[in-house]
Amino acid sequence: MNILLLGSGGREHALAWKLSQSAKCQQLYIAPGNAGTALCGTNINMSVTDFDAIKQFVLDKQIGMVLVGPEEPLVKGIVDMFRKDAALQQVAIIGPSQYGAQLEGSKAFAKKFMMRHHIPTAKYREFDTTNYEEGIPYLQQHSLPIVLKADGLAAGKGVLICHSHVEAMAEFELMLQQSKFGDAGKKVVVEEFLDGIELSVFVVTDGKHYVLLPEAKDYKRIGEGDTGLNTGGMGAVSPVPFADDAFMKKVIDKVVEPTIKGIAQEKIDYKGFVFVGLIKVGDEPLVIEYNCRMGDPETEVVMPRLKTDLVDLLQATAQGTLDTIKVEKDHRAACTVMAVSGGYPGSYEKGFPIEGLDKPLPADSIVFHAGTTPKEDEVVTSGGRVLCVTSYDDTIGGAVRKSRKVLQQIKFEDMYYRKDIGYEFA
Repeated sequence: MNILLLGSGGREHALAWKLSQSAKCQQLYIAPGNAGTALCGTNINMSVTDFDAIKQFVLDKQIGMVLVGPEEPLVKGIVDMFRKDAALQQVAIIGPSQYGAQLEGSKAFAKKFMMRHHIPTAKYREFDTTNYEEGIPYLQQHSLPIVLKADGLAAGKGVLICHSHVEAMAEFELMLQQSKFGDAGKKVVVEEFLDGIELSVFVVTDGKHYVLLPEAKDYKRIGEGDTGLNTGGMGAVSPVPFADDAFMKKVIDKVVEPTIKGIAQEKIDYKGFVFVGLIKVGDEPLVIEYNCRMGDPETEVVMPRLKTDLVDLLQATAQGTLDTIKVEKDHRAACTVMAVSGGYPGSYEKGFPIEGLDKPLPADSIVFHAGTTPKEDEVVTSGGRVLCVTSYDDTIGGAVRKSRKVLQQIKFEDMYYRKDIGYEFA
């Protein structure tokens, strides 16, 4: 089978790495890909939202399966395009419909879904310009801190935690009256702040059945000790020690099964990943958010721990036969540490040569590229998050040390990485 993978980040390199190991994968194409994905298949210079170009490519190359990496094409309706086009209907596409992708694309939609299906989450209210005036006294009387979320996709920047009422009201006005986040902030969800430890749970569903992939915990803050600005993710570990059998049973009973049953009851066309962002408050799991694709950098530890053939898993997803698949996991821990450009997540420069990628790797370490691009006979930086190193070990601490050791032999201008990923478990 010829497979097309859409995307260009570390998530896509990890997915490409896993897809390319399957005997059922004949030709793998990645659009647009990065310098790492080029080692697993053929990069195609094509935008993930150029649906006309994607259709033509799928037909020209006789693509049998399309795996959508990032959320934007899903929220813009790529699955619906495949379903409605007679020439594409036989192609397996992994992801939800545009309606189903609102679980990520609209915080208000996701909250209402959780309410309908009695899925535990933070208390909330939603506001727009029509009830803006009601929001002022609501915020003034709200307990601190206050969480404000832009309803739509805001490139990971649409969630604000406000520690004073004055700050909350100022941000509320900026979002609704001055379009701080553009169309994404036309509606604002105000939530109670939940104090706990976060966890990412990954579910694959065919719309009726589901399987669980290995869970993970990511580290979003730029600074060690979880300080400083939020980033897209500075590293991740899997498994998560506090997610023991008793806790995961609560996650399945209270979150995963009601979510999949809700998708089935509402007849949502959903054949793909459900990424459940959870927080453990006391001993209880509460949902922070849903995403309709795999996470990044969590994919870089989840895929290495997945022993099941990914193409088999995705074919069963497309065919509605996930109940016939058993997911096998590597018993070892995996840790990934992300190397980023100096200045990230603020402004940073691109185009720096990356040294050390040609050095031999230990058998239990993998380099996944994120913001890289090939240039003549070298690889240069092309993003804020540049690359990460994932390593296996019997312990999280051991995996972290192995990843750091590999990173010490890789260099680019102003390279930075956190040395304390997994610190609570090491």
